[in-house]
Amino acid sequence: MMAESGGAERIANTLIDLFGEKNIHWAMMVVAIIVGLPVFFEVGFVLLIPIAFNVAKRTGRSLLLIGLPMVAGLSVVHGLIPPHPAALLAVQAYHADIGKTIAYGLIVGIPTAIVAGSLFALMIHKHVKLPDASAFADQFISKHGDTEKKRNLPSFGITLFTILLLVILMLVGSWADLVFTPKTLPNDLLRFVGQSDMALLIAVLVSFWTFGAKQGFNREQIQKFCGECLAPIAGITLIVGAGGGFGQVLRDSGISQQIVSTASSANLSPLLLGWCVAALIRLATGSATVAMTTASGTPIAAAAGGHVSPELLVLATGLGSLIFSHVNDGGFWLIREYFGMTVGQTFKTWSLLESLISLMGLGLTFAFAAVV
Repeated sequence: MMAESGGAERIANTLIDLFGEKNIHWAMMVVAIIVGLPVFFEVGFVLLIPIAFNVAKRTGRSLLLIGLPMVAGLSVVHGLIPPHPAALLAVQAYHADIGKTIAYGLIVGIPTAIVAGSLFALMIHKHVKLPDASAFADQFISKHGDTEKKRNLPSFGITLFTILLLVILMLVGSWADLVFTPKTLPNDLLRFVGQSDMALLIAVLVSFWTFGAKQGFNREQIQKFCGECLAPIAGITLIVGAGGGFGQVLRDSGISQQIVSTASSANLSPLLLGWCVAALIRLATGSATVAMTTASGTPIAAAAGGHVSPELLVLATGLGSLIFSHVNDGGFWLIREYFGMTVGQTFKTWSLLESLISLMGLGLTFAFAAVV
């Protein structure tokens, strides 16, 4: 609904105007974090890459300066913030509080995205030269421009409300006990609407009006948009299911218990253990989603012994799953093709960016653990 209504374009255009062309890299990072909250990394990338191409052409800046902060913002929320599927599964596996996980994820994720996205882009774009001509850029600049002329975009306020409604509902449900007495009707209602499935359903239903009927789409068109989403959802569900199944194999075979025993005897921090397990699976399979779902399927929480916040375990595992994207990762080729880079240039930019997110985020997680 956000794609068809032009909501992503409205968020981008408003923030770009607010930040100005000199600070365009900051604007793209903020856009990506906001737009990436309710959508998968690949979906957010496809939504925003036409805007990145247009901004690069309009300002005469390198696509790397604009695109790298964008993908950094998308990657951070994909790996750390529910309701992204792997993060949500880790929340359930570690029995973490979803509201605290979102709050901690933003506290750790935003500074990480600033350094690995905007600041890194300011440095690296001077050393990596992209080709002057790009078939992708020509296609999307033309398509984006034609689309923008044909439709009225939703307002910034309505778009921001619709995107953030999901996060707000989950936070409200998580903090219901602070508002109403536990096991009372108001408390139960807040918990009900804040449960992840209900929060997602409510946000989608609201989008049918804010992004659908209010923008002039009829019932048949909205139904068509929803039907077209089922195919990509099936692929994500398969990946998450496969990762969960692999985690169960590790548990049933006794390998996960051996991991916990080894970690305990080595006095390895549970946060570092979660990061290492996810990182190893990421390097082996290439998939961040598989890495996080599989790692959270091992009894890492048991090694913690209740001494480490389960919310920080979710973050550490998610950060490990982002380490060094390489040729086994579909995102690696997505970035390479759209940015028009060679494989070597993609390693120098995207792979290094992902590693910066993983390592800096882990450091911030340890620092945060010392405080809380």
